Amino acid sequence: MKLSYHHRFEPGTDPAAPPLLLLHGTGGNEHDLLSLGRKLSPGSALLSPRGNVTEHGAPRFFARLAEGVFDPAEVTRRTHELADFIAAAAAQYHFDPRTLIAVGFSNGANIAATVLQLRPAVLGGAILLRPMVVLDQPAPAGSLAGKRVLIASGTQDPMVPATHPPHLAALLRAGGATVTLQSSPGGHGLVATDLAAAQKFFADR
Repeated sequence: MKLSYHHRFEPGTDPAAPPLLLLHGTGGNEHDLLSLGRKLSPGSALLSPRGNVTEHGAPRFFARLAEGVFDPAEVTRRTHELADFIAAAAAQYHFDPRTLIAVGFSNGANIAATVLQLRPAVLGGAILLRPMVVLDQPAPAGSLAGKRVLIASGTQDPMVPATHPPHLAALLRAGGATVTLQSSPGGHGLVATDLAAAQKFFADR
């Protein structure tokens, strides 16, 4: 069966390691986060789609009206599109979506968060690197019970308002998620403390 996103899939080598969903930032592609995924959870299966939307030639997972300005209908439609892809990929590649951990950066982190809000059954948890609030609505009560989420932000990030990471954490906690907030000195790019926090996320599971 042909899946709806151009993607890479690498089978896992450790049955105990959770499969990872790798979601790139604006202008990235399905190759960008493979090395990060291998560092974070050696032995995990890796599923890495390329965003279906382009902004001036740069792949994204949903369109935006301007920087930091989103159309909720567009975000919702694209979120369900990605969730449907995840469900189909789980059937094709034989992994359990309830164990799938999303690792998203920037735009990829944003759509991972909206999947948790709108289609929580297709993810087991998430590492959100530099996310912002895109859909300002709480996850339904109980929908994220038992799921762990790491939100990693930069204290000098020019793209993500400082109020967004704690507000996003509250929206996910409303659904029962266990959310850890990690703040690092730096901007929108990733730093060593982000990698350390993400590795701890897997070590603590």
